Amino acid sequence: MLNKLSSIVAASTLLGSAFAKVKYAGVNIAGFDFGCGTDGTCNTASVTPPLSFYGGGDGQGQMNHFVKDDGLNIFRLPVGWQWLTNNTLGGPLNPNNFGEYNTLVQICLNTGASCIVDIHNYARWNGGIIGQGGPTDQQFASVWSQLANIYQGQSKVIFGIMNEPHDLNVSRWGESVQVAVNAIRATGAKNLITLPGTNYASAQNFVSSGSAAALAPITNPDGTKTNLVFDVHKYLDIDGSGTHTNCVTNNINSTFEPLAEYLNSVGRMAILSETGGGPNDTSCLTDLCQELQYIDQNANVFLGWVGWAAGSFDTSYTITETPFESNGKFTDQPLVAKCIVGEFK
Repeated sequence: MLNKLSSIVAASTLLGSAFAKVKYAGVNIAGFDFGCGTDGTCNTASVTPPLSFYGGGDGQGQMNHFVKDDGLNIFRLPVGWQWLTNNTLGGPLNPNNFGEYNTLVQICLNTGASCIVDIHNYARWNGGIIGQGGPTDQQFASVWSQLANIYQGQSKVIFGIMNEPHDLNVSRWGESVQVAVNAIRATGAKNLITLPGTNYASAQNFVSSGSAAALAPITNPDGTKTNLVFDVHKYLDIDGSGTHTNCVTNNINSTFEPLAEYLNSVGRMAILSETGGGPNDTSCLTDLCQELQYIDQNANVFLGWVGWAAGSFDTSYTITETPFESNGKFTDQPLVAKCIVGEFK
């Protein structure tokens, strides 16, 4: 059976290389998530909106450049849950805070790209795990119901349910995700929804961690799985944290080959919504390009990639993808030019 499955995957890879191409490639535009820690605390005073007229990075200029000059077509827009509701768990979207974030979303949409609304809280609120002693499933569903009501008419808005869940009961997490999906669909929204597993949305451990088993059964209220896509992350440094400039692996044998086999076996798709490395590192310029080339060759199971990160990050950030700007002209970081953009063209 395994040999037969491997043959199917190999054949699909050859076909993908010849005929297919991933649908999406782009960059994270960070800033509304600044101040968020892995325990789900988000210091709203640290938020640096990636819009120059709000005092942050020139996300508007960056996105326009990435689309018009580079041909990229997706941006992930991370935001802290606390920012959206002004630190009120289960409360309404705050008009001022959400208004600023929505400005970024609308600017993203105006480029013609798809835009991922990403709640960047690690399946937590101030240390408490959603549905596991922290926020209730209903409180989590509430924020998504409100967002879905606003964006349901925008087919290019993608709902990124949660950034990097970790250290939780993954089966119970799957139940929380199902409640959120139900709430989104109850508004009439048919938007694409991305479903993240545990271990910080690990692509490498998606099956072994139990994430696949917990998320695969999630359905729309009508029983279908249309527009429900797995959300995975994978970095290339020594500990997979994305905190070092050098890369040590292209992740193909250890991560993306077995993940592609699994996705083929169940007829599902995933999107790599965070990956990256040192912007000038020679090892990353080789390894990341090889990783993304493999993903592109397996477009039947991978929707695409979104690199981390630009926005309000400085051009000196460890794994920056923020382009250099001079007199209104943008120049890409070498890693972006060669891999994030180069492997998509």
